[in-house]
Amino acid sequence: MNDKKTAIVGTPCQILAATKINEYDEQTGGSPIDLKIGLFCMENFSYTYLKKFLEDNNINLKDVEGFKIEENKFKVFLKNDNPFIVPLSATESFKRKNCDICTDYTSDISDISVGSLGSPKGWSTVIIRTEKGKEILEDAEKEGYFETKHLTDGGKGLLEKIASKKKKDNLNNIMEREVVSRPVLYKRRIADDEIEKISYQCQFENLESDVISEGACVLCGACEYVCPTNIIQIDDRKPQKYGNCEEDCHACYFACPRTYLSKNIMSDDLENKPLGDYLDIISVKSNKIEGQDGGAVTSILMYLLNKKLVDDVFIVGEDEEIPWKPISKLTSDVQEVIDAAGTKYSTAPIGFKALKN
Repeated sequence: MNDKKTAIVGTPCQILAATKINEYDEQTGGSPIDLKIGLFCMENFSYTYLKKFLEDNNINLKDVEGFKIEENKFKVFLKNDNPFIVPLSATESFKRKNCDICTDYTSDISDISVGSLGSPKGWSTVIIRTEKGKEILEDAEKEGYFETKHLTDGGKGLLEKIASKKKKDNLNNIMEREVVSRPVLYKRRIADDEIEKISYQCQFENLESDVISEGACVLCGACEYVCPTNIIQIDDRKPQKYGNCEEDCHACYFACPRTYLSKNIMSDDLENKPLGDYLDIISVKSNKIEGQDGGAVTSILMYLLNKKLVDDVFIVGEDEEIPWKPISKLTSDVQEVIDAAGTKYSTAPIGFKALKN
């Protein structure tokens, strides 16, 4: 790879894909991703089925101003009306089913994790996991990008409770799925040398049978990104292959976040740590923007670009023609980062496409 540096903002599965791509750079070609900012994530939504759910409730996405999940409710804020609020359980009809086997709530292998749970209204909860993340947060605070305070014991307790619940519930989902289907590979604990041995025997056909056809594909786009002959494509649907794999190429299988995980990437003991490994947990409020839930992510990205610590950042914008349709993109424009602030709540199905383009 060249010397270009990119910061990625992503859900736990996207962060895991980014980690695997660089861990197995000899097989995948690597990536310029230098900093990983993970998002708290309980589940993700299908844009198509979210749109249908709203239409069934007489809501047009053009009239939606924003979404938010809080107090066990799914809230849709409308431009000219009262918010539409339903119990979180009502989102089952448009929740992506692969989320049922993810046990990572707080993006445990990122440099910095960010979410709203645990902090007061208008603040973000930030989990600092690496020395690189710690240095960035400390310097950005000194530069006045945001203010910080300690997370309360009550806030940390709530965060641990929700993270533990996701781990427990989805481990049960994995066991139930394996009764009627094939093993969920990324939760199979086998020796690291066995992982490499198996992966070196696998190409896209194996990825298709082991992950895609099993309902475990997260649509991150890692397979498309690492394919050296560009025959894998994701266009608002599951990965498809158009052509023949290059002989002795195993890039997609190594990169996928739902194939085997080595202990070097995700250690066994993380399953017993609700919030993963970390250096500190704080609450953050931006001094630069009036952002959703404290604006921490936007402020961090602004700092990285302004200080030229990265060349560009990975954001999720919105399709200009289709309301609330998430589009992944790379940008070095601070104003574009500000404009993209706020959670889209549905999957950006081709996340790594922007990086490849």
